[in-house]
Parts: sequence; structure tokens; C-alpha cells
Amino acid sequence: MVPEDKIKAIGSVLNNPSRPLKERFRALFTLKNLGGSVAITCIEKCFSDDSALLKHELAYCLGQMQNEDAIPILESVLRNKDQEPMVRHEAGEALGAIGGQNVILILEEFVKDKSPEVAETCQLAIDRIKWKEINDSNCVSGTLSQNPFDSVDPAPPASEKDISYLESVLLDDNKSLFERYRALFALRNLRSSESALSIAKGLKGGSALFRHEVAFVLGQLQDPQTIDCLKENLADLTENEMVRHECAEALGSIATESCVEALKLYLADSKRVVRESCEVALDISDYAKSPEFQYADTLMLV
Repeated sequence: MVPEDKIKAIGSVLNNPSRPLKERFRALFTLKNLGGSVAITCIEKCFSDDSALLKHELAYCLGQMQNEDAIPILESVLRNKDQEPMVRHEAGEALGAIGGQNVILILEEFVKDKSPEVAETCQLAIDRIKWKEINDSNCVSGTLSQNPFDSVDPAPPASEKDISYLESVLLDDNKSLFERYRALFALRNLRSSESALSIAKGLKGGSALFRHEVAFVLGQLQDPQTIDCLKENLADLTENEMVRHECAEALGSIATESCVEALKLYLADSKRVVRESCEVALDISDYAKSPEFQYADTLMLV
């Protein structure tokens, strides 16, 4: 049991804008892993920061913690039109990760939001909650492939295992985002190079929200065969910054020398989100290459 004063000390690192961003990210993930009301309060305070990337990650961590105490915080972020779309999107996704009927009522207000990323996320989150309510009670969820990465995903995996079929669903713009995400996570759970290459094809289609999730999953898989695809989207200055950010962090997770060199090229990018993502990704890369630590599981002792 970590003492409350120690948790608050970690929170002070997170909320100190004079500390390097990589240190603040480490503090955030430490708080996520510790959990509890004190950690949530420390994370909440940081939503006044001016880094969209950091605030986006705050919302992600609150969703992964799946603590209902975070619902009012996330609702406030989602409702705040002064927050950047990628932050509001992540708040919507986090609400979906926590779930519940009261959350559906909140999300329904934003399915026609002016930001496509927010609107799509809220509809997807509603679909996830409704699916789980029906299928958890029927014990269907337990029969699906298991997520080997221990993340709370925005959709359950599809039940099919045929890679060609799953790829066809993944790349079909006529399918709902929920169906495509289900195919995405089923492909991920297969954990093969063939399935990873199928996923990488998704970087060239669909909405920005869809492409960003594809990049996130490729970061989980850490398959070197997908490096060139990720580098291509990162290098595309016309690509949505949310997608480029996720490509950068995926490259940091794969952590080859080629990835590191690619990330260094964009440390002075015109988009702050991309610059900061590359900075954090290089820190993730250092952790990925260390035999002693995993980035998201590191406990920072302050």
C-alpha cells in the first residue's frame, strides 16, 4: 500500500509544467497503476494544462482505471468545447470504458458533435456499452479471444479468426466503426505478422479516428514489419495530428534504431502534438529497450 503523501508527491510531478514531459508521463502512468481516489484527484487537476497530448493521456488513463469516480471529471472534459478535439474524444472513449446506463445518457448528447472525432467516439462508446450489457449477461464475452495486452478496448474482438475475412471487414468503409474495430481487435489478438500487416493496411483508409486506433494497435503489437507504414503516416504533413501522434508512439514502442531515427526527425515538427509525441516516444523507446522496466508498469518513486 503506497502512502497518500507518496501518491500526492507523484501527482505534484504530473502537475508541474516545469518538469520534462517524459517525467510527467511517467508520473501519470504510475498514478494509473496505483489507482484510487487520491490518484484520480491528482490526474483531474492536470486538465488545466496547455498540452493537448498530456490531457489526452490523462483521459485515457482515467478510462483504463475504470473507476466510476472519474465519470464526472470525464463528462466535464467532454462538455468543454474549449478543450481540443483529441482530448474530448479521449474523454468520450474513457466514459465508454467505464460504462453504465448513466454514461450512455451523457454520450448520446455528443453523437452529432461538430468534431467528427468526438461524434464517432461517442457513438462507438455507446455501441460498446450496449454490446457488453447484452453479451456479458449471456456469457458471450468469455468465449471471445483474450486481449494479451491488458488494455480496456473501445470494442470487443470479433469471434472470427480468419485473417482474410477480418481484413475485409477492417477495410470496408460501408461497415460501422464498431464492426471494423471488432475486426481490428480480433486481428490484434492473433498476434501474427500476417495479422499485423493486415492491420497496417488500415492506415490508408477510414476516418482519422479509425487510423489513429490502427496505429495504437500496431504499437501494442510491436511488429517490425509495420515500421515503414507507421513512418509513412508520421511523415505525411497532411495527416491528422492525432494519427501522426499515435504513429510516433507506436514507433517508440517498436524501438528499433530505424524507429528512433525517424522520431528524431520530428522533434521540431510544426504541430506541438507531434513534437511532444516524438519526445515521449523516444522515452518509451528507452524503456522498451531496457531489460528491467516496462513503461506503463513503472512505479516512479519520488
